[in-house]
Order: sequence, then C-alpha cells, then structure tokens
Amino acid sequence: MTAAFVAAGLGIIPGAAQAADPVPVPVAAGVAEAVKQAATSEGFHSPADRTVRTTLPAAGGNAKAARAAAPQTAQAAPGAQAAQGAQGAAAAEAGANAALAVDVSGTSYTAHGIELTALITSADFALDVVIDWGDGKTEALTAQGTAELHRSHTYDKSGEYQVKVTVTDAANAVQAVNGGAFLTPGADFTPHTPTRLLDTRYGTGAPVGKVAGQGSARVKVAGNAAVPAGVTAVALNVTVTETVDSGYVTAWPGAGYDRPGTSNLNYTAGRSVPNLVIVPVGEDGYVELYNGGHQPVDLIADVTGYFTRASADGYTSMTPARFVDTREGVGAPLGRLAARSAFTTRIGGLQGVPPGISAVALNVTVTEPEGPGHLTAYSGAGAVPTASNLNFVPGQTVANAVIVPVAPDGTIKVFNGSWSPAHVVVDVVGYYSKDSKAAFLPFSPLRTLDTREEAYGWPGGRFRAREYVSQGFTPEPADGVEAYVLNATVTETGGTGYLSVAPGSSPLPADGGPAAPAETRPGSSTLNWTTGETVPNLVQASDGSHGVITFWNQGHQDADLVIDVFGVYQTK
Repeated sequence: MTAAFVAAGLGIIPGAAQAADPVPVPVAAGVAEAVKQAATSEGFHSPADRTVRTTLPAAGGNAKAARAAAPQTAQAAPGAQAAQGAQGAAAAEAGANAALAVDVSGTSYTAHGIELTALITSADFALDVVIDWGDGKTEALTAQGTAELHRSHTYDKSGEYQVKVTVTDAANAVQAVNGGAFLTPGADFTPHTPTRLLDTRYGTGAPVGKVAGQGSARVKVAGNAAVPAGVTAVALNVTVTETVDSGYVTAWPGAGYDRPGTSNLNYTAGRSVPNLVIVPVGEDGYVELYNGGHQPVDLIADVTGYFTRASADGYTSMTPARFVDTREGVGAPLGRLAARSAFTTRIGGLQGVPPGISAVALNVTVTEPEGPGHLTAYSGAGAVPTASNLNFVPGQTVANAVIVPVAPDGTIKVFNGSWSPAHVVVDVVGYYSKDSKAAFLPFSPLRTLDTREEAYGWPGGRFRAREYVSQGFTPEPADGVEAYVLNATVTETGGTGYLSVAPGSSPLPADGGPAAPAETRPGSSTLNWTTGETVPNLVQASDGSHGVITFWNQGHQDADLVIDVFGVYQTK
C-alpha cells in the first residue's frame, strides 16, 4: 500500500473497528493537575483596610427610616428581627458598626473562571451584599454580621475585569465597598499573516550560521513583526533543514524556564522537517529552540498567530472534515496542483464552519509530488508570503498542522512552491472567531503516552496495526473543555501508514466493568509515515462529550506512539 493511498483515508472503508482489545489509558488526573497549575493565577487581593466606607442618606437621626427599609436575612426569627431592629436604631444613633469592612480576593483554576472570597467584618446586623463582576453581571446576597462568602463566576471572553463587592448595612445607614482588577488566565487568538521571524541560513532574527548540536537559537516574538508586548503564547511553524544526522527540536519559553524533556519535531539526515508549534512566550518576549541532535542544523520559524489575555478570537473544535482533495476534485480542481501556482478554496460557510471566521486550523497533506518543494497556506485575500508550512521530496507524503488567516469572503489559498506538480489534501480541525468562546491555557508539556515504556498507565507493547488507543483526558462529563493541544509522534515504524485522531464516542470503561463499545474508524489523517521514519505533528484534538481522545494506527504494521500535551482550550 502506497503512502499516497493511505494519506486520504481511501481504500480503508470507515466502519466499526476490528480491534478486539483497544487499550484504555486514564490520564485525566495528571492532565487536570497540569491545567489547575497553569490556571492558578496571581489574581488579586484587596485587604480590608482598603475598604471605602460611605454614610448613606438615611443617616443623621433618621435611624427609624433606615431600620424600616433594611432587609432581614431569611434565617432570623420575627422576635430576633425586632431585637436586631431595636439594637440597630440605638447603634445607628451612637455611630455603631463603625468597623464595617470587607476583604476581597479573587483567583482562578480555569481559563475564564474566577473564585471570589469576601471576608466581611461587621457588628451583628443584617447585610445586603452585591458583587459586580465587571462584565455587566451582578449577584445579590445577604449576610448576618461577620461572614465569609465564596462565589464563582465565568467570563464569556478573556480580558481584565474590575470586580467590586458592596456591603450595605441599611439599619445603620452605612456602606462598605472594596474590590480589584482580575485578569483571566486564558488567552484569545489573533491571526497573523505568515511572517518569518528566524532563518539562520540568512541571518534573519539571528546571526548567520547553523545552530550547534545541543545548542539553541532565541526567537524574538513580542515586539517583532507587529506582535504586541504582553503576548502569552505564539503559533510558530518551525522548520529544521540542512541536517546531516538525526535529532529533534524542542521549543520552550527560554530564560527563566526549565527546558522540558519533550520534543516538538524530529529529523533525520538530509531532510527538511516542519511542524507547527504553539508555545508560551517568555517574560522577555522570546521563545527558544533547542537542537537536541549532535550535529549543527539550520532553523526557520514563521509566526502565524499569537495569544493574549485580552478579548480577541476564541477557538471552536470540530471533528476533522475533508475540504480539499485534488485527487478527487474536492474543494479544488481535479488533478495535481501545478508548479508555482495556487488554488483558492472556501472554508467559511461550509460543512458546519460559520461565515465570518478569522482563522482556521488545518491539517494539510501533500502527496504524490513529482519533485521537491514546499506548500504555503495563506489568506484568500493576501499575497503569497515568504513563509512555508511543509516541505517535501519526490514521492513523499507529508502532513503538517497549519493555522492560517481567512479572508472576509471565507477563503484561503494554498501555493505549491515546487517546480513540479503535487496533490494536496486539506482537513479542517477547528476555527477561530469572535463568537467562539474557548480560550487557550498553555501549561508545562506533559507526556501522557509512550508505547516504548510501561508508564503513563500504558501496560506495555507496541501501537498495534489497525487498532486504536483511547486516552481519558477529562473526567466525564467533559464540561468546559473545547480541545487539547497535543504533539503526536510516531516512531519505530515497520511499514507505511498514517495516524488518525478523533474524539471518543463513549467514556473509558470502569475498572472491572464491561469494555467500551467499538469506535468507528475515522476517514481523516493526522500524520503519515513510511518504514523507519520518526514523524511528529501538532494536533488540536477535541475530547468530545466523554473526555476521551482516540489515536488510530491506520497502517498494517505495528509502530510506537508518543503523546505530549501542551495546553487546553477552555470555555470556562
């Protein structure tokens, strides 16, 4: 079976999987802890001594009117209410409840959520409490005397919100106000015309010269190519080229952060290998690229978008859908894309993708190329950029994840930078828009699977041909999770094949319980391989309504699979 045949998911009819023993791997606890640590923000804390006290108009001897207007808590009995009222009248005339104050703090454990604590200091009077969340929404509560209140709230969009707690003692005609500014941990996306930030071959962004083995190159992101300061993460297409040995590349925030033990792309001698990377940006505005090989290589980095903790575009995932296949005339003219030419295809308004999207997350595959070259995806309204998304050699099938801006008419273009024709396949995995709610929350890379090791809940053994592995990422129900950002790497391949990634259709089976129903084999591809290759690709994968992601070996020989998780899109 040729690589080209496998790439499109043709020749293998989707249907019930024949895997008799699919392996369930529970990793939800580790993922949940990583998410919690990433979302736990510095928040804000405004101590009680910052409380602003105000005497209400009912003061000045009119305690009787204040007392009549004061609401009572539901827990107070009629006799107690009368006693409190009498106490309030006397206290007001004597300037009672002078200690009324509120200590307010807010933190978060999700991309859009705030956990608020209000510590009220008060004499024993009925109190009205109003929380203004800063987004046009308020919440009214009651309390009695000194009290501790805990409330949660979810913002629709990322950004900074002014939170205010107002405590009113109507019996004594006094009010206390305190609060602070809360910045959501999650970040929204802004698409960027593909722009080259680093090319060590020509001195772009760094001195001319290869990156030494076990060395690294620093990429300036914030303040470069119109990327603003305060950017929290960036989408880069990283390419390694001019390789003379095998190795790998790791992207991480750089200064002040430990380099993770994970990789973003792998390479072999004589090959140019790209991969999309979504990586946090260091506090100095840089990202670092580490050459894990022992020989020098050239590195290229093209920015395609960035994330900030301000309201911009959220993300919506979707089951991978095929929009273009030049072998079938789907979404583009039938036949190979000619050399040095581009096709235009519409994304917005088709197959469940709404009009008005700003960017789209794709998996782009080149297959049956007649010569070496590269592909570039870009906005349907733009000129061909100098950046590239994937590189290939004659006869090779290569897939790469792409995030590309979408023109106002919903179109994108794909340019064949080769001097020879090639077939192109495009699968849509998600999109960005103003109406999409999910914000990105990056965290320290977490390895959830390596079939070469008996770890991560894996019982051992190879990633078996024609079977799948199910990983439980989120406890069911998977409420608030839109998608995870993963890096899938297939290695030690015994033949030609491809990987498919899809949300699971049922929860993981309970310990000792019956097996989960068989999954339906996907018809899309995430990455392709040939014998002996190590191939990575970034995946923005939904875990569906059950918190489960399935990984399919669509080849006919066993392989090994490594999964690293880099972040999550959350609506809450």
